[in-house]
Amino acid sequence: MLLLFLRGLFLVVLGSMLAVTAWAGLQCPLFALPREVYAHPWFIATMFDAYWGFITFFVWVCLKQTAWSARLAWFVAIMLLGNIAMASFCLRELFRVPRDGRLADVLTAARPGASRLGLALAGVGLVVVGAALRG
Repeated sequence: MLLLFLRGLFLVVLGSMLAVTAWAGLQCPLFALPREVYAHPWFIATMFDAYWGFITFFVWVCLKQTAWSARLAWFVAIMLLGNIAMASFCLRELFRVPRDGRLADVLTAARPGASRLGLALAGVGLVVVGAALRG
């Protein structure tokens, strides 16, 4: 039951992040922040909070992913896509166990080898940021 709830939760996180990101992208360019926004102390504090959260999550990813290529791909994906990448990672892990599986299997099972999803998301993140910087 808990695994089913977590699958639903991370589907909502992923769906809402994709929706709000698409909406924001249609409103204005990614890096078109007015100076009063990016220089505001609460914006800076929020960014620190977000990225330290990303680093904290990435530590768990490193415990699960044993290949350095997978770790690097997930680092790039998480730093560039944030909760989109994090929800995708969680969903991948949650759907690798059966519905009646144990949460411990999700949290602790190591994954050897490269991560196609991590590589794909890192690539998407690089394309999006590269396009935003050029645009």
